[in-house]
Amino acid sequence: MPFVQIAGSPLLPGTHPIDLYYRDIRRDIGLRAGVPLLVLHGGWGYEVYPFDAQIAALPDRRLVIPDRTGYGKSPRVAAFPARFHEAAAIEHEALLDVLGIERCAIWGHSDGAVIAAIMALRRPDRVTAVVLEALHVERAKPRSREFFLMMTDHPDDVSPRIAAKLAGEHGDDYWRTLLGAAGRVWLDIAATPEQDLFDHRLGELAVPALVLHGADDPRTEPGEIDRVAQDLPGATIHVMPGAGHSPHSERNASADATSVAVSFLRSRA
Repeated sequence: MPFVQIAGSPLLPGTHPIDLYYRDIRRDIGLRAGVPLLVLHGGWGYEVYPFDAQIAALPDRRLVIPDRTGYGKSPRVAAFPARFHEAAAIEHEALLDVLGIERCAIWGHSDGAVIAAIMALRRPDRVTAVVLEALHVERAKPRSREFFLMMTDHPDDVSPRIAAKLAGEHGDDYWRTLLGAAGRVWLDIAATPEQDLFDHRLGELAVPALVLHGADDPRTEPGEIDRVAQDLPGATIHVMPGAGHSPHSERNASADATSVAVSFLRSRA
């Protein structure tokens, strides 16, 4: 199993060095195809919403899919810092440095989409294009408050199927701790609604962007996708009727999401 050692991570301050787990799909392709694609998972990890269809649809592209700190086979945490999206962006930059990847495209889902956008804002010279799926902008998430409280206080309320996936990826003794940490940090984020997740800088995004969004995404606030469209007038925004929080892995939306994203990536990265 591939691990990479980085000097440290702001997701786990005071620990040096740390070993991150990552999936490296078609590593040997090298420069014979487009730039690598960095895939960033959401707040429950990779296996609940896997990218199997997208891996199959990009046979000529190297895909790097890390478990960020706190998830999967990477180091565990008891809590996440308040600005964990920015901390994760810094961690992923360190990963790319060690792997020798100077430029890449990024496909981020949910929290991973926030992280992808922050990476593109921090280092636009390093990012050729971003696919932002189920993107969050607002810090206040009243529609999701009960969801975050469930994660924090009643993680066993998830379905048996999801619990099994979480246990398989993160460990029987840890997945509830992970959900609690993720729920608590989002509740803390929501306590400062006057800000947004990008310090009001999303409109400065300069790299080509595709926004993939499920019309029935329960984690989206009313008007949130409209704000994305206003902040990113040059982005391609693709809203899928009937799709929820993870179009790329949902049976009724995966083919559409994959086709649109692959076409976008091939034309720009």
